[in-house]
Parts: sequence; structure tokens; C-alpha cells
Amino acid sequence: MGRKAKITKEMVLEAAFSLLDEGGIGAVGIKSIAAKLGCSTQPVSWLFGSMTELKKELYFYAGHRLYDSMENAMRGKDAFEAFYATGVQYLTIACDHPNVFRFTNVDDPMETIGESIHGDNSIFSAQFDEGAARLLARQFQVPADKVGEAVRDTVIYTHGLALMMMFDSYKLPKEQAFKMMFQMGEKMLREIGIDTSAYKAQGSE
Repeated sequence: MGRKAKITKEMVLEAAFSLLDEGGIGAVGIKSIAAKLGCSTQPVSWLFGSMTELKKELYFYAGHRLYDSMENAMRGKDAFEAFYATGVQYLTIACDHPNVFRFTNVDDPMETIGESIHGDNSIFSAQFDEGAARLLARQFQVPADKVGEAVRDTVIYTHGLALMMMFDSYKLPKEQAFKMMFQMGEKMLREIGIDTSAYKAQGSE
């Protein structure tokens, strides 16, 4: 008889991520993870101690799985193209992985990781995509504070689109959502003096 494979944290988190993606956070449990791995519940419980701790680690694991690809999407692009590419990635994630998107971007993190990701501040007091604002300001020679406001409003609009798509079961085609996001970003940037006429939304002719 061969030796049983050692169950690792990575294996448990991968199984938990798969269950989350398929059925939402309600589908993630020690028994369901063990069943997916074909093992007893003991190694799962031993590795994490509790479902609370497992969900906390799953929160960050899922975030890395979905959003680390944004860096590749931005590589080799100028500031405007990179900013748009991150929005495309964000909307794609909301469409293709709605359960994971809800867990990482909609559910209250206080219930998962036990703390607010914004500390004591309101989400609206946070700097939205500070890196994008800084790069856009440098590329187009526009004051950073003005670019920051345009970026903030575009990010908020994009998040609203993502929420609608997550709950709308793909009735809004992704290409149309990309174009709507592009047009909003273009409008916000044009109002502060940035000429975006050389750029086109993904899929447009």
C-alpha cells in the first residue's frame, strides 16, 4: 500500500478556493474541504485550528490568486493603457469568479479577517489607485491631486459596474462593460485636460 500524500496548507487553501469559486463561502467547510482532498477532517483542522482562521487565510489567498495577474496586464503599457487594463481585469474577475469577487470585495472584511481594511477611515477618504494617479500625472503633466480625483471617480464607477455584473448573471456583455468603463475614465480625464483621443476601448474598432 502506497503512502498517503501529506496534506499541506497550500492544498487546503487551493481546495477551499475551488469550493468558494464554485458555490460561495457557504460551501467552504472543514468537511467539504476534506472531501475534496479525499482525506479526513483531522489534517484540515490541525493546519488551521478553526474555520475562522482558515477563512482569514483564504481571504488573502484568494486575493493573490485573482489580483496578482494585474501586474502582468499592466506590463509594457503606458499609464493610461495600464489603468484601463486593471479595470478590464477587475470587471473580468467579477464576471468569471463572482463568488470569489463577492468574498474579497463585497462582504465585510470584519467578518472574515476581524479588521477593517481601511482602518478607522472611511473608504472614501482612501487614495484610490495611487500608483495609477501618479503615473498619469507624470505622463500627461497634470497636477496629481486633479488626476487623483478623476481616478477615484473612475474606480468607484468601475466597482459599481462590477457589482451589477456580479449580480446580473452575465446579462451585460463584458465587452460592453469595458467600453462603459473606458468612456467614464475618458470623460473624467478629459475634464482635467488629458487628451485620450489616441486610445480605444478593448474590442472597439
